[in-house]
Amino acid sequence: MVLSMTGFGKSSCELGNKKVVIEIKSLNSKQLDMTSRVPAAYKEKDIELRNIVAQKLERGKVEFSMFVENVGKETSAQINMPILEAYHAQLKEAAERLGVEPPADWFAVLLKMPEVMKVEAQEIDEDEWKEIANAFECAVDNLVDFRRQEGVSLQKVFEAKIKNIRELLAEVEPFEKERIEKVKTRIRENLEALNLDYDKNRFEQELIFYIEKLDVNEEKNRLAQHLKYFEETMASGECAVGKKLGFIAQEIGREINTLGSKSNHSEMQKIVVKMKDELEQIKEQVLNVL
Repeated sequence: MVLSMTGFGKSSCELGNKKVVIEIKSLNSKQLDMTSRVPAAYKEKDIELRNIVAQKLERGKVEFSMFVENVGKETSAQINMPILEAYHAQLKEAAERLGVEPPADWFAVLLKMPEVMKVEAQEIDEDEWKEIANAFECAVDNLVDFRRQEGVSLQKVFEAKIKNIRELLAEVEPFEKERIEKVKTRIRENLEALNLDYDKNRFEQELIFYIEKLDVNEEKNRLAQHLKYFEETMASGECAVGKKLGFIAQEIGREINTLGSKSNHSEMQKIVVKMKDELEQIKEQVLNVL
């Protein structure tokens, strides 16, 4: 089974006077690489959230965020009146001493001063946290579903590309005998042009040895086996097959390259170029497979 490493998940929950929204997204990566944005009040739970991600997502560059919105009239932030009054008095005195006009909008200035706004530290309620953790797991599950849907699309692409390479491989066969005959004819014509006496038996032996080097049956068989193995791996039911598919794609590339270097025929080389193009598209997409 093919799963994509690209995904997005979102979930939310309402807890009294606040709403918690959780978003998580992932991109391709060689390992599990996580970054998080969690409000200060829930920082102590960051490791717990990371453990949930690690259990459900094997690989990928994962980024998750938690946003808390106040939906009621209550707020934990309050104006620190003694400090606000002290700043007001000091600024007024400074303006008189310096002979400058006091600010036209006192609040705009005073509210920017340090410690004017105070936030009361709140303890995490465990029942509340359970709901947040459930919402977080729901967001991760949504991401996994997204990955699965993307994986279906990727598998269709791979199946089409593998089919194209297999069809191109079948097109090689008609040119093989023609290629060998052309090689024999060219060598004989070159020898005759030189007007040299040569041992025909020895010539036939050397010719057979040379032609054996051009034989591509072994490469064709291995390539066919690699294509079959690629398809079997996709259908195996394993979740994380991306690395294995990448290795198989490398082996497919080796056989195609060897086929091209031994082809010694323009039409066969054109077919090899088409195979490489199909394989390159497979390699690009394999990078996104979990």
